[in-house]
Amino acid sequence: MLKRWTAFGLCLILLLSASCSKKPVEQPEEPQDEVQEPVKNPNALNPLTGLYEYDGILNVRPVAVMINNDVRAQNAQAGLPQADIIYESEIEGGETRLMAVFQDAQKVENIGTIRSSRYAYIDLAMGHNAVYIHRGCDELYAGPHLKDLDHIDIHDGNYGYRAKNGLALEHTLYTKGETIWNGISSKFETTLKDATPWQTFAKEGEKITLAGGNADKVTVAFSGNFKSIFIYDEQTGLYERNFKNKVPTEYLTEESTKVKNVVVCLTNIIDYPDGIHRKIPLEGGEGYYITNGTFQKIKWSKGDASSSLKFTYEDGSEITMSAGNTWVCFASSRYSVPTFE
Repeated sequence: MLKRWTAFGLCLILLLSASCSKKPVEQPEEPQDEVQEPVKNPNALNPLTGLYEYDGILNVRPVAVMINNDVRAQNAQAGLPQADIIYESEIEGGETRLMAVFQDAQKVENIGTIRSSRYAYIDLAMGHNAVYIHRGCDELYAGPHLKDLDHIDIHDGNYGYRAKNGLALEHTLYTKGETIWNGISSKFETTLKDATPWQTFAKEGEKITLAGGNADKVTVAFSGNFKSIFIYDEQTGLYERNFKNKVPTEYLTEESTKVKNVVVCLTNIIDYPDGIHRKIPLEGGEGYYITNGTFQKIKWSKGDASSSLKFTYEDGSEITMSAGNTWVCFASSRYSVPTFE
């Protein structure tokens, strides 16, 4: 009997040892989920830049402000670094004036200096369904056109204030974003009924390279003495505005103006019949799109006053722009073709 139990015990030990020496059965790996891009709130999209830059819902009309670009006043400018789009074109005297467009004007501390309206800028503001801010106007041409859009003619004490910046009185008028928005809210409908992006934008951070050539330095000559120059910084991917080999800076913050895109729209600029004011036709023409240190020839068109600008390549295909802010120049097709370095 003892031998039987001994043999049985030996068999049991051998059996247990064999089972312990077996490798554990490999379990199938859990399938790995594909990395998904975070779902972005469409209400956070800035339609003027293609950037998702708002924390909550911002479905309000943009604000377009006429900005002084007089040679003496460029370092007294305020708010341009925060603008989503900046338009530049000729006025009388061989100089240019700017119109800065803000999707969220309330967040801009100071905007200025503010100057008078011109006809073409009214059409450009209407193309954004923007509320238009100016100080006075060219009474002969722009004045009658102002009735076609919501606008506020500000002055010191009427949503504006004067700042002692060392310049003559006409170069000292500013407003605050929150102040002007309060005025807009009390006068006009502020809901943005169509939040379709201004242009077709690439994904944020996607680098677009254009086939026309290098554009590390872009010079747009509006007149013999008035040239806007844009210098590309490869590290930031932005163009910094220069004028007469200097960088105009924000009056209060000393911040320079940098943009992701530059667009040059060439058109047949002529004098109005008064021989003083400049007529900027906006029907369409040839131009250039510049981004990421490269450029490409394009075509542009606008349509009626309430239509937005449309940009295409020469073959008619739609341009996809880099996400970010934009500087748009309307320059003479006869003497303002840009140069690239």
